[in-house]
Amino acid sequence: MKTDKVNYTIAITGIFFIVLFSMCSVVNPVVKKQINIDGKSHFEVKLIYSDNFDNDLAGWIAEQGKGSKVSIVNGAMDVEGTAGSTVWFDKSINAPMMIEYDATIIDSGGVNDRIADLNCFWLATDPANRDSFFANSKNRNGVFGIYDSLQLYYVGLGGHNNTTTRFRKYEGDGNKPVLPENDLSASEFLITPNQINHVKIVVYNQVIQYYRNDQLIYNIVDKTPYRSGYFGIRGTRNHTKVDNFKVYEQIR
Repeated sequence: MKTDKVNYTIAITGIFFIVLFSMCSVVNPVVKKQINIDGKSHFEVKLIYSDNFDNDLAGWIAEQGKGSKVSIVNGAMDVEGTAGSTVWFDKSINAPMMIEYDATIIDSGGVNDRIADLNCFWLATDPANRDSFFANSKNRNGVFGIYDSLQLYYVGLGGHNNTTTRFRKYEGDGNKPVLPENDLSASEFLITPNQINHVKIVVYNQVIQYYRNDQLIYNIVDKTPYRSGYFGIRGTRNHTKVDNFKVYEQIR
């Protein structure tokens, strides 16, 4: 009888840990993806951060001009900019890496509903504040020209009132050239309002890629690539909805 009780206790304990392990696996799954470049698998990444914006904006830092605002609306990050607006993810990201998110330019008659500027910065650093990227955050205040002092990558999707899409590398000294092949004006590279844009950014060694809805828009080879830094959603005088933000880094 005593043996039966011991076996019963062991069985119940085993079931408890199986259930607990299953619950933990659901709550915190390990998500891995193979990254393919030019048709070849180059490296594997794991999900290190995700935000569906169901609760709050913890983990994000806004630099915005007067009248701009960022909030949670219907389970998404809602950014309205009457002036310049950058909302930074507050953790530095290391390359090789991949970032994914969904973004929509809203056009529903609102005061800020301008079809333009679905933009972003990534791997941003501040040469004047190497140890504290946000030390000068208040002074930046969302003013686009002030970001010229940073080192980063930038895509301006649908800039100049949705007439052009551009890739730039900011060198930190005001130099941010646009090569002719990175200045795109065909309609396939511009914004359709109220349509979800699934953005994917990949950085691997010297390769910098930017996708929109599985369309590879930029495949840049940078011989002196940036290796780490911050990601930011950038816009001006528009209304952007962001959701399903994910950051992946290479499995070491």
